[in-house]
This record gives sequence, structure tokens and C-alpha cells, in this order.
Amino acid sequence: MTLAVAARAATALGREVTRARRVAGGDLNDAWALELADGGRVFAKTADHVVAGTYEAEAAGLRWLAASGGVTVPDVVGVAPDLLLLSWVDEGRLDAAGEERLGRGLATLHASGASAHGATAPGAPSGLRIGPLELPSQPASSWASCYAEQRLAPVVRIAADRGALPAGASATVERVCARMTALAGPDEPPARLHGDLWSGNVLGDRRGLPVLVDPAAYGGHREVDLAMLALFGRPSPRTLGAYREAHPPADGHEERTALWQLFPLLVHAALFGGGYGARAAAVARRYG
Repeated sequence: MTLAVAARAATALGREVTRARRVAGGDLNDAWALELADGGRVFAKTADHVVAGTYEAEAAGLRWLAASGGVTVPDVVGVAPDLLLLSWVDEGRLDAAGEERLGRGLATLHASGASAHGATAPGAPSGLRIGPLELPSQPASSWASCYAEQRLAPVVRIAADRGALPAGASATVERVCARMTALAGPDEPPARLHGDLWSGNVLGDRRGLPVLVDPAAYGGHREVDLAMLALFGRPSPRTLGAYREAHPPADGHEERTALWQLFPLLVHAALFGGGYGARAAAVARRYG
């Protein structure tokens, strides 16, 4: 495996890879640190079974996020159907200035916009890829219809088919979808979203500044990224304060946080099972 990854990376880079070693990289991919003959270092991710277009979509998403000028992401240095190569990030820890910069950067990212709710990054294959899941992602007339029809409805079917939801949960999510226009809050222009902004995808570099990784980028409601940031952790008050100062959320956004968290909870139920299905069902009952 090590030799194979090194050889594939060398071909994609056009540079000699002298060493490959595994590093931490999440639950859905194998991650590698590659050392190059010229002294450089590259991060590589691969997997045994990759949905077609996954790494091409991530590469396009990273470029789209970088083009906003608001956030720092790794540079894409090579991409192939079964391999993604990124510039190496020397990790540190976010300091106070970095936490504030994250908030301001997300505000700039979101304000840079997208062509439509549901639109994916320019150059990305059609559809939204989250690990082995491939979901529809087409320009939609509103965020409410995009979220109900292209996010919740497809993934709840997958989770139910895999036996990951308690009895009655699918019907409850269907009721939430039917009420989405009333639940989604004031209309807003489509924001440019990271799309999978849980705390583990926000790194601190050696300077204490934020670097965002592993996007599932598309156009959507900006509250989605903020809700995801709060799902498996607690964002710094400095981050939230800086965001609100730069781009205040609409009234009632706190009441919608769990609504936007329903989608990633269903995704986790479909992928990992465990208690995620029960958590998703509880959230759905709140809104359905």
C-alpha cells in the first residue's frame, strides 16, 4: 500500500516521492504524509472505494473557497480519480486572533455568494459527495426547496434503508420537509458554503491562524455552516462575535440551528449508525 500510494503520487505530481507514512485523516479516507526528493511535503488522501468524482469535487470546492479571499485552505497540488494531493499544513492551535479571523473569514466566504442554492463549485462534477454518499445538488428556486428536496429527503431514505433510524423517524422528517418554507426563515441570497464545517475541519496552523479542510462546498444558507460548527463542539465566542459584527445573522437564527443540524445527523446515521439516528429523530420531532 505504501509503495503504491507513493508511486501514484509521484506520477500525479511529476516529482519523486522518497517516503510515505500514514497520518490521521478521518474515518472515510486513508491519509498520508509524502516526503519529496526536493525536501517538500505533501498531504495525500485516498480510499479503497471512492465514489467517482469525489476528489475532483473536493479539489474544485477548495479552489472555490480560496477564490472568496475570506478563508485559507490547502492548495490543490494534484488530483486523480483515486487520489487527492494537497499542500502540507504544519498544525498548531488557533489563538485569539485566529478565532476572530475565522469569524470574519467565514463572513467574507458566505458573502462571496454562489450562483444558486444547490449550485456546486465551478468545475465540480454534478451532485454533492459526502464520503460514499452521492446526493443531488442542482440549482434550486429557494433554500427551503433545496434543503428539503436535495438534502433531507435523499439522505433520510438512505439512512432508513440501512436500518439506521428508529421507527417513525422517516415520516417525521417528511413532515419537516413539508413545512420547510415556514421553518427556513427569511429569504437570503445563496451563500458560498464550506458545507461540512464541523470543528475537526478547522485546523490551526503554526501561526495560530485558521485553515479549513475537507469541504463539501455548494451554494446554500449561511446559517448551515454556523450550525455545523456548533454540532460536535462549541465555537469560540470570539469567532461568533467576529462573524456577527461582520455579517449579522437574521432574526430567529438560534431557533433554526438544530434544523440545519438535522442533515449532518442523518448523514452520520447513514454512514456510521450508532446513536446518530436517535439524535436525528429527536431533532425532527422538534420541527415536525
